[in-house]
Amino acid sequence: MRKLLLLLTLCCTGCTHMAQDSWTGQDKAQHFLSSAFLTAAGSSYGEHQNWREHRSASFGVMFSLGPGAMKELYDSREGGTGWSWKDFSWDLAGAATGYTLWNLGQ
Repeated sequence: MRKLLLLLTLCCTGCTHMAQDSWTGQDKAQHFLSSAFLTAAGSSYGEHQNWREHRSASFGVMFSLGPGAMKELYDSREGGTGWSWKDFSWDLAGAATGYTLWNLGQ
């Protein structure tokens, strides 16, 4: 997790611009739901591979946040919509929800 945060910090230092978006909207729901689904699916995959619970959960969260971070990095390029911490916050909230739902289903 520390490595991901360091990578995100380093990636954001090269952002050409930041998004000027709101906290609500259809895209925020898409960020939340897709992150929740990917976290639960990735954690379930790890469980079916007979990984330990911690490893399955870590894989699920990274499986979810990796694409979200890459999408924001792509958006931050010149000509893109800009890096959105609000989008990434919804990704984090979705990942936490997906992890919680996966744990409840065990």
